[in-house]
Amino acid sequence: MPDNTAVKTATLYRMVMTDHMCPYGLKSKDLLERQGYEVDDRHLTSRDEVDAFKAEHNVETTPQTFIDDERIGGFDDLSAYFGKATKDEDATTYTPVIVLFSVAALLAIAVTWLVMGTVFTGRTVEWFIAISMVLLGLQKLQDVEQFATMFLNYDLLAQRSVRYGYVYPFVETGAGLLMLAGVMTWLSAPAALFVATIGAISVFKAVYIDKREIKCACVGGNSKVPLGFVSLTENLMMIGMAIWMISKMT
Repeated sequence: MPDNTAVKTATLYRMVMTDHMCPYGLKSKDLLERQGYEVDDRHLTSRDEVDAFKAEHNVETTPQTFIDDERIGGFDDLSAYFGKATKDEDATTYTPVIVLFSVAALLAIAVTWLVMGTVFTGRTVEWFIAISMVLLGLQKLQDVEQFATMFLNYDLLAQRSVRYGYVYPFVETGAGLLMLAGVMTWLSAPAALFVATIGAISVFKAVYIDKREIKCACVGGNSKVPLGFVSLTENLMMIGMAIWMISKMT
């Protein structure tokens, strides 16, 4: 009978230098250990060692994993070897928006509990939208230049006045903060209504009239979120919040 208790072993070569430790080497080691392998972890501690290893094995990158004297390759190759799909960097995803709105909802509930001693009231919805606006604005403010460039793909006002794309994140964030604090509604509500209305019209035209398939800049310039229903919902939420705040002023 075969010995099912035999220890599985793998040899991993990875860069571990004073000024650089390869993250994919650590990920490869972790993946091997989670698959039940004992890892012969061999460090390449200098540029000369790295270059010599690459030349010896005719490879261009490290880390490199060997199992049963067979070279598996780098982290992506190792993941494929174990049947684990690696992330497609260019694939569209709604994950950033889902995470952002989930955190915004939890923050709104936390604020409601802190201020009112209960989990949910009508103010919770207001705070949720205001917090969402701040978080969305923060994502854009991380790289205003890249956001403004991506924004030009579909926003109608930005296409007519490029500088508007640079102003938008500050308007969204500022309006959200003022709405959250419940001050200067005379300024925050009209500002939010203005940018959100233009945004909603722009998204509707790009997606539902022009049938374009482009990425949304809603969570920043590096967004992989597709322009569509979520983007339109963001703007409609802002419009609804702005109208509600204005109605409360009268």
